[in-house]
Amino acid sequence: MLSDVVVLLHDKATPPKSAQTQNLIASFGWEQLKYPSHILDLAPSDFHVFLHLNKFLVRQDFHSDADLTGETGDWLTSQAPAFYDEGIQKLVPRYDKCLNSSGNYVEK
Repeated sequence: MLSDVVVLLHDKATPPKSAQTQNLIASFGWEQLKYPSHILDLAPSDFHVFLHLNKFLVRQDFHSDADLTGETGDWLTSQAPAFYDEGIQKLVPRYDKCLNSSGNYVEK
């Protein structure tokens, strides 16, 4: 079930620092999570999407970059919204585990 709460995780990008942007984010009532800069495995694309995409691609043989790009795009668009939601939902316990391990690498 989806929540009405919006939580921003800026991932590896530098979060916006301007007062105007921070005020706008606050006016929406959004929460911002601090991303530990040295942790590489908290992006849902890293621990969820790419894991499954890799399993799909490893069985393929591509003759050109265009073939690879096309198949990858087709696979990404063929996934149901629930697939992406599952990855986002897994972020919460992973982030919690990361914070509780003093920012050390988080395994599955």
